[in-house]
Amino acid sequence: MTGTNDAPRHSGLTLAAIGDLHVTDTSEHRYRAMFEEISQQADILALCGDLTNFGKTREAEILAEDLHACSIPTVAVLGNHDYECGQPEEVARILHGAGVTVLDDQAVEIKGIGFAGVKGFVGGFGRGELGAFGEKAIKGFVEESINEARKLENALRSLRTDKCVAVLHYSPVPDTVQGEPPEIFPFLGSSRLAEAIDRFDNVRFAVHGHAHRGAFEGKTPRGIPVYNCAQFVVSERFERPYALIAL
Repeated sequence: MTGTNDAPRHSGLTLAAIGDLHVTDTSEHRYRAMFEEISQQADILALCGDLTNFGKTREAEILAEDLHACSIPTVAVLGNHDYECGQPEEVARILHGAGVTVLDDQAVEIKGIGFAGVKGFVGGFGRGELGAFGEKAIKGFVEESINEARKLENALRSLRTDKCVAVLHYSPVPDTVQGEPPEIFPFLGSSRLAEAIDRFDNVRFAVHGHAHRGAFEGKTPRGIPVYNCAQFVVSERFERPYALIAL
């Protein structure tokens, strides 16, 4: 399994990635020890959305408290759960106070690696992708999916690093949602995200969450690796809740 094991530190930088923490207002210190451990195992941490359970202020504060135990640079995207209370900006503000770079309209370079990320959105994959036809509500739904892909493309275009990583919540490919009920595949991601990723030669891989019962790895149509880092998937694969990926 290329690039997804506990590679020695001398082989280069290592990214730790985890999604779907689903921190609740009773989750005090649940992840503190894990962040301390990650700081010893990796050089950079990526959080792949659904960081809180309902997007509550207290949930974000509890996560931020635990993140103070993380001593390595951290990037994140929000997930659909982080939007539930209608205050994603507040969740992002609290995480920023804990030293996290929340990716969306911006990109960042860390240790020579570029990171671009968006939440993403639903819409389906390949021939099953929903098109902007018919009712106004459908067109608005598809426009949201297109906008998220456009934001990702613009962020990736702004990077000038030789290596980039795309950080998402929703999946860009059907491979990593395999294992979920087929009926919900269209609600787990969108091929439009993969189309944005595949436009750039310097993207080394993408990480995402959301698909709790999906598969760990897949590829975009162009062959760029995609890793589903939802903690439930990663725990089953590696017996730890976070993935370690060589950069």
